[in-house]
Amino acid sequence: MIRQPEQQSGTTRPRIVIVGGGFAGLNVAKSLRNAPVSIVLIDRRNYHLFQPLLYQVATSELSPANIAAPIRKILRNQENAEVLLDEVTGIDFDQKQVKIEGGELAYDYLVVATGVRQSYFGHDEFQPYAPGLKSIDDALEIRRRLLLAFEEAEWEADEEARRAKLTFIIVGGGPTGVELAGAIMDLASNTLPKEFRNIDTKTARVILIEGSPQLVAAMPEDLRSSAQKVLESMGVEIRLQTRVTEVNDSGVIIGEEHLAAENVFWAAGVQGQAFAKTLGVETDRGGRIVVGPDMSIPDHPEVFVVGDAAHATDAATGNPVPGVAQGAIQTGRFVAEQIQRELKGGDAKDRPAFRYHDKGSMAMIGRGNAVAAIGKRHFGGFLGWLTWSLVHVFFLVGFGNKLLVMFDWFWNYIRHTRQVRLITGDPEVHLKHFRSSDTEVES
Repeated sequence: MIRQPEQQSGTTRPRIVIVGGGFAGLNVAKSLRNAPVSIVLIDRRNYHLFQPLLYQVATSELSPANIAAPIRKILRNQENAEVLLDEVTGIDFDQKQVKIEGGELAYDYLVVATGVRQSYFGHDEFQPYAPGLKSIDDALEIRRRLLLAFEEAEWEADEEARRAKLTFIIVGGGPTGVELAGAIMDLASNTLPKEFRNIDTKTARVILIEGSPQLVAAMPEDLRSSAQKVLESMGVEIRLQTRVTEVNDSGVIIGEEHLAAENVFWAAGVQGQAFAKTLGVETDRGGRIVVGPDMSIPDHPEVFVVGDAAHATDAATGNPVPGVAQGAIQTGRFVAEQIQRELKGGDAKDRPAFRYHDKGSMAMIGRGNAVAAIGKRHFGGFLGWLTWSLVHVFFLVGFGNKLLVMFDWFWNYIRHTRQVRLITGDPEVHLKHFRSSDTEVES
């Protein structure tokens, strides 16, 4: 069983339980650092992860440690906060208890900040053949497959098999898909050519598949067009208004067409965590929990849902709050403000409605090239890359992380290199026909 809140000065402090150590959950905790409360932050991982840079781990630009920080380290100086490494299995709203594998934990306020997971739109059977990109484990798996493909192609004598190994398909043309496609093409075209003797890595084929008429649909029209032109100039093949109907170990099927590829990566959608369906509350089609204007669950004003886990609406525009870092940060801080106001005697019935402040959107396209929209100002090319870099470094947790990332980006940009090219996991090599030393291979 979990111990009860500590008593200080003869008074038991209200307990705030936060489920999830992402941007939303951390911002709730940090915003309550001076409040007279006892905070318990629960996460099944011991680190906070900056997901927007996961693709750079997957493509050998950064190390996992560059984009993650231990939650205990982040909160080490916050005396009213504790960290619990565990997984939430359920919530008893009537008893105000969070059920975890280690027991039950009582709360006065509960904040659900569990984020989202990859969605395969009802085709979870695609997952073994097309890993998503939502965790460090995902990024390392993609990195393993990506680098191993070139190693295998180097010694593959069968031309058809070799071409399949050097064909990379990304499903989903949002920011993650666009960034991943550009990074893979840059790796093949600029980093690896001088390191392989039997293949021309520049012949690698990168195919980006998107179901809608345009890439990065959330961005302004001029930036969507710019992103597509830059990727096409790099050699990325773009297929718009195209739906993948099957993914298997030989590639993908689009209608009647089969694209042979040994590496398929999924960046096409997200959905709420599975446990949300067990809570008996309303969820949207994507499995996210529907919340009221104050970010609380209807009929449970002491229970909030923040960040990507919430289906929330901007009170100013009526539009859904986007599932991005700034949305998570803003909802987390908003909820912390409501809790503090009520600790001072405020009434939950008087809570304001959440209003989202859009601070812009951006995506990295390739080496030294990005698109960014900040207010009415749009940036592309090198200026877009500088803007993208500064904004992303700003959001990284930990001063050390920021310095390391800035140094790595500068070094990689100048030297055309990616220093974290490590094949982790099980590096099994699969060849159809082994190229002997006297076998010639066409590139």
